[in-house]
Amino acid sequence: MQRERLVRRGTGVVVAVLIVGSVLGWVGWREWPAGVDVMLPRRGPAVEAVYATGVVEPTVMLPVAPRSGGRLIELNVDEGAVVRRDQVLARIESTDLGHTVQEMQARQRLAQSQYDRTKDLVAQNFMSAAELDRTRMELDAAQASLQRAQAQNNYNQLLAPAAGTVLRRDGEVGQFIPAGQTVFTLACCAPLRVAAEVDEEDIARVVVGQVVTMRSDALPKRIFGGAVAEITPKGDPVARSYRVRVRFDDVAALQASGLRTGMTMDANIIISRRDGALLIPNAALHGDHVWVVQSGRLHDVEVGLGVAGTDRSEIVKGLSDSDPVVVSPGQGLSEGRRARIRAVPEAPPAGSAPH
Repeated sequence: MQRERLVRRGTGVVVAVLIVGSVLGWVGWREWPAGVDVMLPRRGPAVEAVYATGVVEPTVMLPVAPRSGGRLIELNVDEGAVVRRDQVLARIESTDLGHTVQEMQARQRLAQSQYDRTKDLVAQNFMSAAELDRTRMELDAAQASLQRAQAQNNYNQLLAPAAGTVLRRDGEVGQFIPAGQTVFTLACCAPLRVAAEVDEEDIARVVVGQVVTMRSDALPKRIFGGAVAEITPKGDPVARSYRVRVRFDDVAALQASGLRTGMTMDANIIISRRDGALLIPNAALHGDHVWVVQSGRLHDVEVGLGVAGTDRSEIVKGLSDSDPVVVSPGQGLSEGRRARIRAVPEAPPAGSAPH
């Protein structure tokens, strides 16, 4: 019996020691400072933008195709050539049409001679005026037939419809070109633009005139400015997107920049911009909360979020400029735990937008 009492007393002592140890451990852990990296919020522009991908294209593209089929017998220009209006770009074989023109020319000459002879005879009263009218109509018909044959024969010449640059040539000498098949594609009359695809979820926020910033992987050091010029009224039901056309601001600098038709562009359509917004790194956020250090201890603070960027986010409530925010908070942080600040970097100068 006495032995059982001793056992119970010993067990109680052990339990008491464990409880005291746990309490002391928890107190020690709580009072043991957690090393954290902090950063002061900074002021800068908060930019809300709609992202889109696009392709550089000419504002005006003109296909050049033969009206009648034939074999390509002559090529006078190639891709990249600058051409003038009505310049002969290529010729299509047209032996039959050439023979038709010769036939119509002979008929026109015969009708002309008959008309001239009849005119003299009428003047001498050897023939009636009605005969003169008949020969005149025959001459008019012959001239009309000749003009039609000449026009058809001219279709063997592919002429530039306007001054511009040859973007593409599809055809080789000796190749048969069907009627209506494009041989040349010309860019003319207007500067380059960007045709961008905007997701249907964002298109309602896009309006004509909004500022656009663009960059191309082909020219990573260049940032291009522009503005929304057109929004297509009908979207693509498969891609679930709408086409937005963007004009460039500095047209004169485009050629010097090396930008070419067909290059892909990343575009940010600026929806709104607020200067002097309070910004923190996205890594500091866990949901809509951040950890801050106040009086040497950690506190979990709920914040109001504004514009969210890829690196930084705008804070509209819950923080001030002087609140040290824990950057990349890890495991083991708890409300009220002591904190050992490893660094408090100065806020970077204002003027950079969230990226």
